[in-house]
Formats: sequence, C-alpha cells, structure tokens
Amino acid sequence: MRLALPVAVIGAGFGGLAAAMRLAARGCAVTVFEAMPEPGGKARAERAGPHALEAGPTVFTLKPVFDSLFAEVGADFDKAVKTTRLGCLARHFWPDGSQLDLYADHARSTDAIAAFAGPKAAADFRRFTADAKAMFDVLDHSFMRRAKPGPVELARIAGLSAMLRIRPFTKLWDALGEYFPDPRLRQLFGRYATYCGSNPFLAPATLMLIAHAEMEGVWAIDGGLPALAKAMAREFECLGGKLRCQSRVTGIEMRNGRVAGVVLENGEACAAEAVVVNADTEALCHGLLGEGLRDAVPARPKAMRSLSAITISFAGHVSGPGLPMHNVFFSRDYAREFRQLAQGALPDDPTLYLCALDRRDSPMNRRGGEERFLALINAPPRGDDPTFDKLEPQQCQARIETALSRHGVRILPGRHPPRTMTPHDFAALFPGSGGALYGRATHGAMASFQRPGARTRIAGLYCAGGSVHPGAGVPMVTIAGSLAAEALLTDLASTSRLHPVAMPGGISTPSATMAGTP
Repeated sequence: MRLALPVAVIGAGFGGLAAAMRLAARGCAVTVFEAMPEPGGKARAERAGPHALEAGPTVFTLKPVFDSLFAEVGADFDKAVKTTRLGCLARHFWPDGSQLDLYADHARSTDAIAAFAGPKAAADFRRFTADAKAMFDVLDHSFMRRAKPGPVELARIAGLSAMLRIRPFTKLWDALGEYFPDPRLRQLFGRYATYCGSNPFLAPATLMLIAHAEMEGVWAIDGGLPALAKAMAREFECLGGKLRCQSRVTGIEMRNGRVAGVVLENGEACAAEAVVVNADTEALCHGLLGEGLRDAVPARPKAMRSLSAITISFAGHVSGPGLPMHNVFFSRDYAREFRQLAQGALPDDPTLYLCALDRRDSPMNRRGGEERFLALINAPPRGDDPTFDKLEPQQCQARIETALSRHGVRILPGRHPPRTMTPHDFAALFPGSGGALYGRATHGAMASFQRPGARTRIAGLYCAGGSVHPGAGVPMVTIAGSLAAEALLTDLASTSRLHPVAMPGGISTPSATMAGTP
C-alpha cells in the first residue's frame, strides 16, 4: 500500500520531471502542472508545417545522469530514449577561413589540433584535458550532486589540495592563456562558459570542467531533447503521477506558515503538502506566485543575470561548407563581443551556433528535401527592459544571416516561415527571468555558492531548475530536480509516514512506503 502524500510540481522541465519521477517512485501522489501544451520547459519544439522545429537546448551530455535517474525509478533509459553517440562533437569556424573539428575520440581530437596549430598545441591540449578532468572529478560528487555545500564544507569534503586544483580564483580566459597561445583555441575553449550563460572573461577557471563533460560524449536523441522530456513524463505517469499541461499556476497557497497547495489560472485550487517550483527563482522573488513568497529565496541582482539569446528555428537548406550536427562560427573579436553583451547591447559581430538537427555525424544532407536548423547568438538579458530595442523577427533573421555569410554559409529559406525568439519572448515565456536563460551567471569565485539550494525559507516549498544549485545545463538541471526530491523526502522523514532507504551513490533518501510494505 502506498501513501498518497500530495505534492505539486510547478513546471515540466527536466528539473521538475526529475523531481516528480523520484517522488512518485517513493509513493507520493505527485501532480505536475505545466503552462505549455507539452512537457519540456525550455526544451521546446515549434511547428512549421510538417516540421517540429527544436527551439531550445540541443546538446545532450553526461548521459550517466539519466541512466541513473531512470534506474532509480525502475526504468531503463536506453529502452525509453533512442540515442546516437556522435563521433564529431562540433565543427568550429573562424573568420580567417580556418576550421577545426573536435571528436569524442580524444586521440583524434589531439591529432586534429596538431594539424590545426602544431605539435605543441596538441601537447597543450592533452595537459588542458587532464586538468579539466581533474576539476570534474573533484566537483562531481563533492559539489554538483550534493545539496549545496558551502565553500568550507566543500573544502572539507574534497580536501585542500583538490580545492586548489579547481582554480576558483583564476579567470577562465586567463587560465586558457596558460594552455593555448593560439587565440583561436583560447576562443574555442572559452566558449564553454556560455554553456551556463556566462562571460569567459569573468567566469572562473573551474568552468574548464564543462569541456571534460562534453569530451565524455555528446549524444543525439531521436526527436531531440523534447523527446527526452516526453520519455521522462511517460515514466512519471507509469509511476502513478499525473501530468496536467496547459495548466498555468498563478499562486501558491499558504496555511499556518507552510504551503498548502497551488491555484491555477482558471481559479482551481489544488491541495498539496509540498510544492516544488521548477521555474526561475526570480518568479518567487517578484511575487509572481504570491506576495508572501518574495523572501522565500535570496533575490538575484539584475547585474548577475546569465545571458539570453536570439534564436531562429527553421526548415530549409544551407549552402557553403559541409556541416555536421553542431557548428560554431566565431566572431573576429571575442573581447569586444562580450564587452558589448556586458554593456547590455547586442554584439555587432556575434559568435553563432548552428545546429543541423537532421545530420548527426554526416556533413551532408543525405535526406534530400528540407532540413531542420536552429541558429543562436548570445544576447543581453534585458527582455523586461522597456528601453531595450524589441527586434522584429526579420531583423533577427538578418543578423543571423549576416553572421553566417561572413563564413560563406547561406540560408536558403524553406516553404514555412522561421520561428524567432528574442530576450523579450524568453522573458514572457519564463516569468521573472528577464530573458536570462541560465539563472545566475557564474562570474567570480563565489558565484556557484550564491545560487539558492533546493530548500527555501518557506516550509514545504522547494526549488528545482537551472536557477538553483548545481546550475544550468540539461544534466545539472536534472540533478537539481533529484536534489529537490531528496530534500523534500528528507524533511518529511521525521514523520511516521516516511522512513529512509539507501539510494545509489550512497545518498540516503526517505521512502514513502508504509512499514512492512515492499
């Protein structure tokens, strides 16, 4: 017999779904409320005629995070989600006409860098990847998978020598200069800071670990990351959970100093003994879910917002150099680009990411007909600023076409109009964010410790998603969801209704099963 402990999860992004899966597996009666028509959160798809155009994240790394999550709830990730490991991680283009591919095979990447920049650069790359791995190994279980340890606790867990290896007080850009005299390679590996919406000139060298995460493998998912969200939703529903899409939550009810449920846009009230908010924490700070929740978590200064973006999803053709799935076209002056972003302006010469969604490892269009693409440039998070120019879709498209044309790539439009998103659109879609897509920017040695954790100042209220520990990115957001579920169940373990059980990896998490019930 299972307990029907009512829990409401606001938002069916990866963090909310991960929390919901783990809670449902422990016997909680979980309902996930999602404002959009389908689960996925930022992993969205837009329809353009027969095409489902991905309009969110496209890079899938750290697959073991998902293997573990599915195994913990009695499911098999590889049966639920069809993936293909990519041989080519990404192709990189520079304005001088040079280009470089990085591969899942480390030796192949080393050879490519030797051919690109010489044997010393290859030796420097080996040293860089060894140090990036060391950073990842230090922080994986001591920080990223733990419930927001502070710097003192982290030093105690990891050890002082390990703390020195992660180089929190060195800027990423400065550290990269110690490895790569070639400015192109410095630019390439500095770009990993943007994976969590940060400026490589302000981010700590610790973010080198992102390079290791990607070199551990990049996978393509059949149906893209929206398909992963749907698979997680299916597993959640198989566990007895309830998913309610097109059900926008407009308020969280309180009673006797703790949460009592949620209120939907249509006025419906749904009781809950605990609530997990999988949204930007600024939605709480701005009172968007209730005036009494403004102090639930520390507010994030606007100056510490992560980057936003301009994206265009389209179906059609491109002409020019061959493209694998993931492609990066660098700007001429990286420092100028990020100065402009820091000043709240759109770069006049932006770095551009282009995902050829249908290509996988082939640089050619083997299908014939129209292909699906997602193009992205970084933008300042000023979507709630009335003085920031609201670009029209045609202006956004012109900016991206200009950036591509500098590298000899030309977009040939398809039969259906492209779908464009700007900081204003992201601000409207994700309330409280101002268009910031990654929560808090990771700038400075203490930034990672300044994100809120899963617990809030309100009893029964928990947070998940990219704006809380351990941060942004699909795997990190998913870990955040698991940490929210763990915190919720741990807090309830003192009652007679719950008792702790051993979880994989040594985590002790309460079970919502009755004593003596399997």
